[in-house]
Amino acid sequence: MKVNAIELPSGKNTSFSSCKNVILPILILILLTSIPLHLCNNSPSALRSLEIHINGSITIHHQNNSALPLQSPGNTSSDLVSVEQTCNIFSGNWVSYPKGPYYTNKTKCVIDDRQNCMKFGRPDTEFMRWRWKPDQCELPLFDAVQFLELVKGKTLAFVGDSVGRNQMQSLVCLLARTASPLDVSYVQDTKFRRWFYADYNFTIAALWSPLLIKAHDADPDGYSLNSLMNLYLDEADEAWTSQIENVDIVIISAGQWFFRPFMYYEKGKVVGCHVCHKSNIRDLTRYYGYRMAFRTALRTLLSLKYFKGLTFLRTFSPAHFENGDWNKGGNCARKKPFTKQEMKLDEYNWDFYWTQLEVFRAAEREGRKRGLKFRLLDTTGVMALRPDGHPNHYGHWPHENKTIADCVHWCMPGPIDTWNEFLFQMLKMESEGSINGKLQKN
Repeated sequence: MKVNAIELPSGKNTSFSSCKNVILPILILILLTSIPLHLCNNSPSALRSLEIHINGSITIHHQNNSALPLQSPGNTSSDLVSVEQTCNIFSGNWVSYPKGPYYTNKTKCVIDDRQNCMKFGRPDTEFMRWRWKPDQCELPLFDAVQFLELVKGKTLAFVGDSVGRNQMQSLVCLLARTASPLDVSYVQDTKFRRWFYADYNFTIAALWSPLLIKAHDADPDGYSLNSLMNLYLDEADEAWTSQIENVDIVIISAGQWFFRPFMYYEKGKVVGCHVCHKSNIRDLTRYYGYRMAFRTALRTLLSLKYFKGLTFLRTFSPAHFENGDWNKGGNCARKKPFTKQEMKLDEYNWDFYWTQLEVFRAAEREGRKRGLKFRLLDTTGVMALRPDGHPNHYGHWPHENKTIADCVHWCMPGPIDTWNEFLFQMLKMESEGSINGKLQKN
C-alpha cells in the first residue's frame, strides 16, 4: 500500500546539548578526507577520468600544469612522468562563485512551489553564488549536452521522498538549456512524474516511496505528521519495485520520514516499534528501521531477475533547524554557508549517514559477485555546510501564514544542483570504464 504523500519534516533542531555534537562533525569531515582518491597527470585534457571506490569515494585524474618536470632515474630527457596526487571531490569547501546559477526560477522547467524561493520573495541571492571546491582539484561544470549523450537510450529513476524529487527537478532544470522534455507520466500524481527527451530516447522518472518499504497508516485518529504507521521491514514498496527492472540508472534515497512513530513488522509479526508508547512492545531506534529499509531495498535490487542497472545511494540530506524544533518555531535564516569551524549539525544526521554506509558496503560487495554496480553519491558532508540553502519561509506567499519553516528541502536554483554535478562526473567515468581502475568498457 502506498504511503501517504506528505513529507515529514525533521523533528530535531540544531542546538547542541554537549561538546560531542561539536566535535563529531569535525572528526567525520576529517575522516572523509582520508579516503583514498587519486589525481594523475597522465592526460592532455583537464579532466581525464574519475573513479568511484567501494566506499563511495571518487577519483579525478587530470593534468596538473603546475607540476614540475620529473625525470626517471638515469634518464636525462625532459619527458614528464606520471605524478600522483590525492583528491576526494566530496571533501572540500564552498567558495564564492560570482557567475551565479545555471538556471533561474523563470527557466522552462518545473520547480515545486516549496522550493521556488525566488518566486516567493526571498530577498537575498548570495546563496546561489557559491560553488563546491574539492580540496585538491576542481569539480567540472555540468555539461547538459554531454550528460544527455551519456544517458542516450536509457531510463534514470529517482526512488525516494520529496528530497529525491527535489534532485530530479534540479536535473531537469539543468538540462533545460539544451532540451525540453515531454511529460509522459502514467498517472496524474506528480510524485510519479516521468519526463521523456525524444531526441535522446532518454527518460527521467520520479518514483515516490519515502520509506522504500511497505507501509500504511495505523493511527486510529487518522493521519498526521506524527501519526503511527506500520512499517514492514522485510517487504519492499511495490510503488517502485514494480517499475524498476527495466531502469538503467537508479538513484535511491530516504531520510526525514524515519523520525515518525512506527510499528515495526518482520515476517508479518510485530518485532518492535519506534515512539509507539506501548509498554508491552520493545522500543527500537529510528536507525533500526532506517537500516532495515535500505537493506531490504538494496537486497531487492540484487534479487530482481532482470534488473541490470547502475544504483546510486544518495546519502542522508541534513536539515538545519535553528532556534527551535521544526514544529516549535525552528528556522533556517542564514545567508551564507558554514565554514567547517562554524558548522552546527545534530549528531543524528551522522548516525543516519553511517547507517547508510554500513548497508551500502554490504550491497556493494554482494553486487560485485552478481555483476551489479552500487555507487555512493556522498552528499551529506557537502550539504552539512549549507544552512543557507533551504527555503525557510520562502516556499509560499506571506499571506498564507504558514508557521512551519522548510529547513529540509533545498531552494532551486541552489546547492542541490551540485548533487547533479557529482552525478554527471560519476556517469561520465562509468562510461569510460574507469571505476576502481579495474572495470573495462562493455
